[in-house]
Amino acid sequence: MVGIGVGRVVVGVDAHKRTHTLVAVDQVGRKLAERTVAATSAGHLQAVRWAAQWPQPQVTFALEDCRHLTRRLEADLLRAGHRVVRVPTRLMATARRSGRQPGKSDPIDALAVAQAALREPDLPVAHLDGPTRKVRLLADYRADLVVERTTLCNRLRWHLHELDPELEVPSRGLRRYKVIDQLAAHLAGVDGTVAQIARELLGRCRELTVRINQLERDLRDLVRVLAPGLVAIPGCGVLAAATIVGETAGATRFRSRHAFARFNGTAPIPVWSGNTVRVRLNRGGNRTVNWALHMIAVTQARGVGPGAAYVERLLAGGKTRTEALRLLRRRLSDVVYRVLLADEHRQAEPVLASTPQAA
Repeated sequence: MVGIGVGRVVVGVDAHKRTHTLVAVDQVGRKLAERTVAATSAGHLQAVRWAAQWPQPQVTFALEDCRHLTRRLEADLLRAGHRVVRVPTRLMATARRSGRQPGKSDPIDALAVAQAALREPDLPVAHLDGPTRKVRLLADYRADLVVERTTLCNRLRWHLHELDPELEVPSRGLRRYKVIDQLAAHLAGVDGTVAQIARELLGRCRELTVRINQLERDLRDLVRVLAPGLVAIPGCGVLAAATIVGETAGATRFRSRHAFARFNGTAPIPVWSGNTVRVRLNRGGNRTVNWALHMIAVTQARGVGPGAAYVERLLAGGKTRTEALRLLRRRLSDVVYRVLLADEHRQAEPVLASTPQAA
């Protein structure tokens, strides 16, 4: 057994569907121990017992940020009282290239995760899933249904054109109940296989529309409770707010507004040397949150909220409209970060007030 006086210990995890490989390193990146466990609750318990050879306050588990594989492990480690950080996948390539041992294996990858966590002291800290996960699940499910409905609508339009080339279907009309009912009445007396398929597609389209609208109402109720300040931002609708809340999963896990901007891809990338300071567009980060911020920026630039005056000043100063919208997105990132923090602190106040104080 490794002695307990080694100081800080980071346990890197290479996660797979069947097994998880764990490699422990000390504060300078030297390998201390290695263990492979099953990707089950029993295997996670074995990992916790294996890590008990070091004092728990000194141990940090580092998991590559692929939560479809590590969500259960992450939750079990958090319930056991361990600190867990998430290592972005983009950091892994550098860690593997700089490793002394060539090749690729589960222990090598786990060691790279641990060493990447040592190099990056401000990684996002994992927390147990809360109501924001419910928002993300519902928002993702709704987005999938919208994609499915779009596919059905495109196919249905071709069948309708074959049946009646003169039939006019309004743009985005197949998401409106009135248009769907009118088309159903039009197809009721038409015979043939094409008409039968069109009626079935139309019925499925109506079912999807009902469910999509219900999910949007559910998201509206959740967001108004979790982030009332977010939906109060001019130009921020329910879907944009739900996207930001679900993908951010807690603004307190970011150490600053600048870290949040790097997370959502609104912070520009410096590309300068010498006396000329230049930056370029950041195409990384969470593109879903970036999309939500872009929609808010576009809405404000059209005259809803303070963004319009800001864009006009930038345009008068020689910026293009695209550059102005990028700068507005960066400013909106800071606004969203402050509002999310305020909403989360407001949610935590009743919990703190109800907690009995020690005598």
